[in-house]
Amino acid sequence: MIDTIESPYIHAASDDNFPSLVLENSKTGPVLVNFWEKKGGPCLRQYPILDALVTKYQGKFLLVNVDTAKEIKTAREYGITSVPTLKLFRHETIQASLHGYQSEADLIQMLDQYVSRDSDQVLASAIQEYTIGNHIEAYEMITGEIINDPDNPRLPVALCKLLKHEQRYSEAVNILNSVPPDISQNPDIILLQDQLSFLVVADQINDIDALMEHENELPNDLKTKIQLCAYYVANNQFREALQTLARVIEIDPQYQDNAARTAMLRIFNILGEGHELIAEFRPLLNRYKH
Repeated sequence: MIDTIESPYIHAASDDNFPSLVLENSKTGPVLVNFWEKKGGPCLRQYPILDALVTKYQGKFLLVNVDTAKEIKTAREYGITSVPTLKLFRHETIQASLHGYQSEADLIQMLDQYVSRDSDQVLASAIQEYTIGNHIEAYEMITGEIINDPDNPRLPVALCKLLKHEQRYSEAVNILNSVPPDISQNPDIILLQDQLSFLVVADQINDIDALMEHENELPNDLKTKIQLCAYYVANNQFREALQTLARVIEIDPQYQDNAARTAMLRIFNILGEGHELIAEFRPLLNRYKH
């Protein structure tokens, strides 16, 4: 039975204990939440696969079952409209969602992006080397592991964060653009790509005062506004960046293949779900949606 505790790594969550059981535990490791119902045939076929994977991964992830017929508040909060629905949490946020019955292969492909791997131990050692000043050794260790374990998204993410720290933005972009398709949609990879898309442009600005003066003289120069937006994002001036993009959208919504709209969505991702600026500026996108 799904609601029977069979392992220390399998739990049943209620509306009351979901935050502590799922969100708190996700700070230390991945938590896979299985939203299910007793009357759902696909749910009953899905569970033996989940149970077997818990054994296979030997505690590298926690499985939490939520009976949506009982825990209505939690199901509603996470927008569960069909079962089974699987959501993987890490660091208190949803990292991946799967809807409907999933094969073992599909689940393994998803889990392997988030569970601890042998290459993570090498990565931890590489970060230590970098911290004490052995930068070349750190880079060599990480790139070596990327070759050995190309499906671990934490390796290119860590490497590109180090390059970003050193303002080697174009190198980081090239690495992220070359990751395998299986991990290209990893949220951390997408977030870094969004950040770097602005940093690369901002890094090419030689004289910000001159650029701002030019923008004042030619307020309808959309290319200049896009550059200014990148500068604002690079300096965490997100309201100014969004206001600049809003002006571009009002003048020409389709400028450079909807560049302003794309940039605004990237800023939303950087800000994170629930940020007040998203609620303020998203209606503009809906108004000019094509």
